[in-house]
Amino acid sequence: MRPWPAPAVPVLPGRGEPVLLHDTSTGALVVAAPGPSARLYVCGITPYDATHLGHAATYLAFDLLQRAWRDAGLKVRYVQNVTDVDDPLLERATRDGVDWRELAASQVELFATDMEALRLLPPASWVGAVEAVPRIAAAVRALVARGAAYTLPPAPDQVSSADGDVYADLSADPRFGSVSGLGRATMLALSAERGGDPQRPGKRDPLDPLLWRAAREGEPSWDGGTLGAGRPGWHVECTVIAVDDLGSGFDVQGGGSDLVFPHHEMSASHGGLLYSPPFARVYAHAGMVGLDGEKMSKSKGNLVLVSKLRAAGVEPAAVRLAVLAHHYRSDWSWTEQGLDDAAARLARWRAAVAVGGGEPGRAAQEAVLADLRSRLADDLDAPGALAVLDAWAATALAAPAPAVPSEGTGARADLVADAVDALLGVAL
Repeated sequence: MRPWPAPAVPVLPGRGEPVLLHDTSTGALVVAAPGPSARLYVCGITPYDATHLGHAATYLAFDLLQRAWRDAGLKVRYVQNVTDVDDPLLERATRDGVDWRELAASQVELFATDMEALRLLPPASWVGAVEAVPRIAAAVRALVARGAAYTLPPAPDQVSSADGDVYADLSADPRFGSVSGLGRATMLALSAERGGDPQRPGKRDPLDPLLWRAAREGEPSWDGGTLGAGRPGWHVECTVIAVDDLGSGFDVQGGGSDLVFPHHEMSASHGGLLYSPPFARVYAHAGMVGLDGEKMSKSKGNLVLVSKLRAAGVEPAAVRLAVLAHHYRSDWSWTEQGLDDAAARLARWRAAVAVGGGEPGRAAQEAVLADLRSRLADDLDAPGALAVLDAWAATALAAPAPAVPSEGTGARADLVADAVDALLGVAL
């Protein structure tokens, strides 16, 4: 799968600081990547609907991380998947009377267009579940062979009576629960809410996750070898795609906070049993985005779509700033006022850049760059970075014009403009 084109990123003088991130698994601030390289995996979309602000906020958070890493001189390898076969996609395709492959392809293209418009750095490797099926099936077979998975008797709706669904046996993993730190009752509730099937009869443990779904009538399926025909489960998909490209023990597993459990817990469990633990060093999660105080979700239908904002003439840079006004780990609500404030902020910064160059403006710009680096190194404090720029812009706009312009005075504040572009992804 070919990712969207990469935006140009200015090279800044000097180097950024090592980035500290909040690690969900420990609750501590830790160095996200000790260097000289950084490996990042962020769980991608299930392409059955367009990109909403929740998607945008998550991917923007890890775009900031990549930018800060690159500014610090690290060589970044970023991988993202696309779950282009899964129950929600198949259900939406059936509802709309379209082929599931066409629906997936159209939404993947729209997502890529939205990401390009928002100037997100693309993944080096963008992998669909469909193209990874042979590798995933091999991993599931390995778990079965190691006694860490088991096969249920065939379900009544299966195409073949010979092969049943395959589940991971969580009792084989002594580290299970170390990512989320949740109690069993909470795990059971979240499993039922977030795509699990704790009530499935015959499972050894209600929390055991699906690894391979045996073929059903009307559903796509692939040859799983000794597993029989079927398709992969969600969690093992990300495990295999991440480790195949990045290796086990990669630096950061990222995603929305709704993925902590069960998705990231299960992916880490599979990874620890299949490869050398740990699956990932750090687990970082973005907060949830609501709409006017209500949870934003596809099931509720109250989505703010990036594509619709763009079609309405909203500048993507303003959308980006509206998101960056909130710390990536916080839960927050999208409002029209927030978007208006972002557009006004963008206009102020551009006006300040137009008048804020020259000396002693250069020294002020260098201070801004240092402060931006410091804020982003502190758990991607984007609101703090925006405050630094607001203060600089207010000073630049309030300064009287020189009576006799000296050399360089009145020039654009190019260092600030480059810093905002390189670190925040906003072109001024």
